Amino acid sequence: MEGGGRVSWMKYGPVVSLLMVLLAVWFRSDHDGVLDDRLDTVLSSLLRAERKVGLNSAARPRVAVGFGGCVDLIVDGISLLNKIGLPPTDQPLHHDYIENAEQLAQSFAYFFAPGAAAERFMLNDTLFSELVEVSRDLPGNRWAVGGNAPVMAGRMANEGCDVLLGGSFTPDFADVLSQHITVGGNMVEEPDIHLILEYPSGASWGHYTSRRANRYIIHSDEHNPYLASMEEFAEKLEDFKPDLLVVGGLQMMDNFPFQSGEREALLSRLADLLSSSSPQIGVHFEMASFVEESIMEDLLHYVIPQADSLGMNEQELPNLLSLLKGSNITVLSDPNPRVATVLDQMREVYRILNQRYKDANQASLESDTNNPKEEGKPLTRLHVHTLAFQAMIVTRGSQWKNTMSATAKASLTANRHVCGSNDIDLSKARLIMDDSFAVSRQEGSQRIPLQETRPVSCWDEVDYEICVAPVLVCTEVYQTAGGGDNISAAGLVLQI
Repeated sequence: MEGGGRVSWMKYGPVVSLLMVLLAVWFRSDHDGVLDDRLDTVLSSLLRAERKVGLNSAARPRVAVGFGGCVDLIVDGISLLNKIGLPPTDQPLHHDYIENAEQLAQSFAYFFAPGAAAERFMLNDTLFSELVEVSRDLPGNRWAVGGNAPVMAGRMANEGCDVLLGGSFTPDFADVLSQHITVGGNMVEEPDIHLILEYPSGASWGHYTSRRANRYIIHSDEHNPYLASMEEFAEKLEDFKPDLLVVGGLQMMDNFPFQSGEREALLSRLADLLSSSSPQIGVHFEMASFVEESIMEDLLHYVIPQADSLGMNEQELPNLLSLLKGSNITVLSDPNPRVATVLDQMREVYRILNQRYKDANQASLESDTNNPKEEGKPLTRLHVHTLAFQAMIVTRGSQWKNTMSATAKASLTANRHVCGSNDIDLSKARLIMDDSFAVSRQEGSQRIPLQETRPVSCWDEVDYEICVAPVLVCTEVYQTAGGGDNISAAGLVLQI
């Protein structure tokens, strides 16, 4: 019997194996077909949500955006490090700023493995110039208009806004801007250059492998830290009469070697500019990669109280929250946080900042009961952009409208920018957000399923609305730098 069994298996084994392979292929293709249908439904539903709100071309929204600008030199990060002969370090370390090649290797490794975005000031001008010269000759390098303010201005102009841009640019730089952008600032002979070290998901450097695509940015600016365009920008602002005022690029001040009191004086002037604008004008502040605790404290004193809208990514949110709660800056956080974690952090930021606003105004009232002065603005809008999803908190009854459509637009813009195409190609996209998410990490919290036909989930809490939208994550990355600025700007456009 045993011998007969072996003969039967030898006789029919190849046929059975072939059938198993065919079944596996059939199940795989059927599974892929279901996934493709799901992505297609999510995309069409997001597009439909985005199109629910259109801009009036006859009355383009007017947005003023400051400050600064630069020329981005975008290269493959690993290729650059290999070209200059910088070996992978055995000590990934955080550095507030970069003084030499060894610190560059340590800092890059620290953020590269988890795939976290980072930006650092390079104190060593000679090393920075050498890196730029090598980068000029690297195959595949690209030059682009850079800086938070010009990137946000460009996106808003493309989306149908008229923009006043505050920055100091070269004539060549100004010539490539949209016709819908008016520059308020000085002309300079040489632009500041930012070196963008991009890397894809799964890239290797020695024994390090990146968990997601991202970038490491190095700069050694001369113009941007001084907000040199602020005076001319302020003069043009009065006649421009914006519907929205956007502030970004202040991370150029981080670890910059100012004279004592110089930075505080600049931020105080900025606070005066923001507080003197009409109460009807929304003020949005776009966060960035800050590592110097003292500048974060200055921002909490001078800038953030004057903003009623904040935008940030998954690294900047816990960084701000940690400081608000009296702890130290968090240099590196989970680059792929769960929805519940982000929402809890957003609620805390919203609560603490609005409590600070109430406390400041109560103190103002008690100090001058006859003529109390309003101190700053309440926070009424908070937008957090992550790789997997977009999340917004908007106060009910505030000036910010169309939150659901704005969240959808932000999600679509994430794919459009990173893939480098206005048309979303589903063969280059995937969903990494969970099929359902808890609205909080608290035990017993509601779970919300991802519905392909209504992918933007919105609900009311306390005095605000929350909306969450999945991102069709780009799998063939063209560029990650500028992603947050494009996403934030696109979301704002529909809410003015």
